[in-house]
Amino acid sequence: MHIGEPRELLHETDEPGRATFLELFFDLVYVFALTQISARMIDDLSFDKGALRRIVASELAESLLLLLALWFLWSAVAWTTSRYDPRSLVIQALVVVALFGSMVMAVALPRAFSDQAQVFATAYVITRMSGPAILALALRGLERRRLKLRMLSWLGLAAVPWIAGSLVEGIPRGSLWTAALAIEYLAGRFGWPVPGLGRSLTPQWEIAGHHLAERYQQFFLIALGESILVIGLTFSSGGFSLGRTVAFVVAIAATVLVWRIYFYRAGQVLASAIAASPHPGRAGRSAADTHLVMVIGVVIMSVGNELDIDHAYTHTEPIWTGAILAGPALFLAARARFEYEVFGRVSTARIVGLVALVGLFPLLFSGALLEVALGEAAVLTGVAVADARRAKGAPPEAPKPPL
Repeated sequence: MHIGEPRELLHETDEPGRATFLELFFDLVYVFALTQISARMIDDLSFDKGALRRIVASELAESLLLLLALWFLWSAVAWTTSRYDPRSLVIQALVVVALFGSMVMAVALPRAFSDQAQVFATAYVITRMSGPAILALALRGLERRRLKLRMLSWLGLAAVPWIAGSLVEGIPRGSLWTAALAIEYLAGRFGWPVPGLGRSLTPQWEIAGHHLAERYQQFFLIALGESILVIGLTFSSGGFSLGRTVAFVVAIAATVLVWRIYFYRAGQVLASAIAASPHPGRAGRSAADTHLVMVIGVVIMSVGNELDIDHAYTHTEPIWTGAILAGPALFLAARARFEYEVFGRVSTARIVGLVALVGLFPLLFSGALLEVALGEAAVLTGVAVADARRAKGAPPEAPKPPL
């Protein structure tokens, strides 16, 4: 561990760059944070039709917004440790600050749209700005310092709707926080442009591709870990009836299938795909967006798993059937894009699986929740089997990233 001169902070892009133990420790906060997200969605759920309309219109959108804020913060740390040496004391201090801020946000998350709004927003603003601020001080004399100054300018602008939103209630709060995230996202997309300081071009980004790929794979495993945690806690909190037991087994099977579909085979060679890309920064950014959608799908699946276990024989409303099927559908849609990012093509099994999930809705829109879960698992099984049959006897496919 060393403080080092500014240039010693730079990450050698030709090194494999495995994640450090501190980064993995930082990830543990997000197991808790994702559990808070799914618990927040479950707590307000009701089988009353009026409540369902209210939840879908507001609570789900609020939870998604909070998840995006957590993702932006985690992703910023992942990109930082992929561009700078995570063994440096400066970068380790940055990760520790992000860990503390993320934990505060996760604790405040269940009431972020009520009495803990100021805590959540202030924690996000301080934590998000601390990373560029620390690096702006550390990167003295280097061209990269200009990027951190530009980032601070835009993040300071985004801080205004964050803090203003925490001081109002209802729709204005959600609108202001959405605007804050949009400012940050669009500024990053266009290279954090600031008059007089220029902007960053994606093809010029220097990253440790293996490290960044590993970090996104690890976050996906965090999402799967949160799903396993929800399944276990839900099943252990009630009786071991036949319906609950079958729903528990189906939920575990569906989670295993999602793991299998993700890692075989694009998930295994993501690092090689980024390294082989003519523009690693662009490939990494595209993979980040894809992983975000896959993670959202897994989180929604965990909510569906809890509903399935607790209400296995309950006849659902159409809106619940759609919500339960939306999780795997989002995952498969994003997984198809992920396959294109790695191999430059999309297998038929992804498209057929996505169409099958959509087709299940009119068939099961008023059936028991357990029937919906069984249909979901059957589709995922079909996709996994198709992958295995296609790969049987064939040599491992090399990545051919189009980006």
